[in-house]
Amino acid sequence: MRTPLRQRPWTIRFDPRRAAVAVAAALALVATAGCESVDITVGSPTAAPPDGSADGSGDGSAGQASALLDQLTVASAGSMRGYSRDHFPHWSSAGSNCDVRDTVLERDGTAIELDGCNVVGGQWLSAFDGESFTDPGDLDIDHIVPLANAWRSGADEWDDDQRREFANDLDRPQLIAVSASTNRAKGDQDPSQWKPPNRDYWCQYAQDWITVKHYWELSVTEPEKAALADMLTTCP
Repeated sequence: MRTPLRQRPWTIRFDPRRAAVAVAAALALVATAGCESVDITVGSPTAAPPDGSADGSGDGSAGQASALLDQLTVASAGSMRGYSRDHFPHWSSAGSNCDVRDTVLERDGTAIELDGCNVVGGQWLSAFDGESFTDPGDLDIDHIVPLANAWRSGADEWDDDQRREFANDLDRPQLIAVSASTNRAKGDQDPSQWKPPNRDYWCQYAQDWITVKHYWELSVTEPEKAALADMLTTCP
C-alpha cells in the first residue's frame, strides 16, 4: 500500500468544480440584490490547477475516472472492529486559517467574513442539494469518502498519522462544504447506499469518490463499484 508523504504543508489547490459552485453562489447573491452594488470577495487559490495525474486531483474526465475505477481493488467491506473517529484526528491547523474546516469554508464560499482566523459569514451553495446558505453553522465539511468507509476499505491498517492526513486532505477532492442535513443523511454510506439529492452532481461526486479511493489505495465493494459506474453515465 502506498504511504502518502507525511508532514507536507497544507495548500489549497484550484478546483474548477468548487470554483463553479462559488460563481453560482455569487450570481445568486447579485440577483437577489437587484440594482444595488454588491462587493463579493472570492478566496483566491494559491496553487496551479490540477494536472490531471492519477496521483491526486484528476482532470474532471469521466473516461479517466472510469479507468481509475477499473484499477481499484474489489473486496467485501471490512469489519468496524476498533473503529473510532479519534483514529482520524481532524481538523488540523492550516496556515492563516484556524483549521482545515475554516480553510474549506473560505475556499468554497464567496463574500467571506472573518473574525480573526474564523469564518463567520459568507455565501455558500451546497452542491449536494443546491441549497444556498449564509451561516457557516448550517454547513458541515463532508469527507467525500467517509472516515468509517475508509476504515472498512483499508484505513484500519494505517497508523493514526496517515489517517490524520486522509481526514484533512486538501490536495484531493476529499473535503467539501455542504448542508449539514445532507452530510448527516449520508453518514458513512457509499454510493450504492446514498447519492446526493442533486442528480446533476452525480457525475462529479462519482469522479471525486474514485479519485480519493484511487490515491489512498482503498478498496470498493461490488455494489459500490456498480453504483459509481452508473453515476459516471450521467456525465456529459
